[in-house]
Amino acid sequence: MSLTAQIRGKAGELGFNLFGVTPADPLAGAEFYARWVALGFAGEMDYLKRNLGKRADPRQLVPDARAVICLGMDYTPPPTAPPSGDDPARIASYALGDDYHELIKSRLRQLWGWICNQTGGERSGRYYVDTAPVLERELAQRAGLGWWGKNTCLINRDRGSYFFLAEIILDLELEFDQPATDHCGTCTRCLEACPTDAFPKPYVLDASRCISYLTIELKGPIPNPLRPLMQDWVFGCDICQQVCPWNGGAPTTSEPALQPRDSLRDPHLLELMALDPAAFRDRFRNNPVKRPKRAGFLRNVAVALGNRKKVDATPVLTTALDDDEPLIRAHAAWALGQIGGEAGRTALNKALTTEQEEVVRAEIESALLELEANASEDRTGIAS
Repeated sequence: MSLTAQIRGKAGELGFNLFGVTPADPLAGAEFYARWVALGFAGEMDYLKRNLGKRADPRQLVPDARAVICLGMDYTPPPTAPPSGDDPARIASYALGDDYHELIKSRLRQLWGWICNQTGGERSGRYYVDTAPVLERELAQRAGLGWWGKNTCLINRDRGSYFFLAEIILDLELEFDQPATDHCGTCTRCLEACPTDAFPKPYVLDASRCISYLTIELKGPIPNPLRPLMQDWVFGCDICQQVCPWNGGAPTTSEPALQPRDSLRDPHLLELMALDPAAFRDRFRNNPVKRPKRAGFLRNVAVALGNRKKVDATPVLTTALDDDEPLIRAHAAWALGQIGGEAGRTALNKALTTEQEEVVRAEIESALLELEANASEDRTGIAS
């Protein structure tokens, strides 16, 4: 059995569902990536704008690299019962279990140690999972794991797109796999389903309009025109994957750490909006939702409640007008403006008398104007 086949077998034992090897050559997609950044499609993710040279060539990370091992780990959760209640919160499926970074890094560490032992000791190499200047989708495509889909996810014919990517760049001569070919065909379901029109054209994502970016990476206020389009997503978004035909028969993950937590199987907006700092830390310990921190997450929840437009959210949003975080107060004010009602108007007027942050005051004033405009429309409708 060849060394490559042995590594493939060991990777499978460690829970990696996809395996491929590609040469550690410069990447043709680096120019496309640089243009993508220059067009502003990375939004405020400044870390994506750095180290363009390293992204272009794996040998800038490992100078004597010969090969890149590309790996994939499924995260598709098993089917769940429809959400209960009328205020469900949607969280991207990859974030329903434990944080994948430490899980996969631990498995990579084990695989790297095994490779070193099998090949006589110390080797030159590095391994990564979503934390380094690596164009991992192009590497994975070249290694045969899947093709770059029109929704910019990597898609595998047998496993769909619900999998994490990881890489080992190393100095070994290994057997290379054939690159994957595109099988999107004429399908445009993902492009048509995106509620925020985040795809200016097939195979190109404007991250600054993507719900995943807005709910996770964006640190400040969510742009007002995009808020109503976010529906009830409070962390990430799966829409472009849910409609993809290749995910229809995608296998579910067998990894225990990636199974949905009981507390995230049926999350509710009203309950989430009431999380204080301690409750937020406890609920999302070692979970991806901690990334935007409590302020960013409750910002998202407030927007979802505003989109829901149910008056039963008025009390919890009124309480949020007194939160220590201006970001939460601002979006709670917006949500109250969307919901309407005399109780919301009273809460907003009261908050305006004490609010010191200009950004929050502007949101409160805008919400009151929204309420007044809606009230005028109602009066006009009654009069006519």
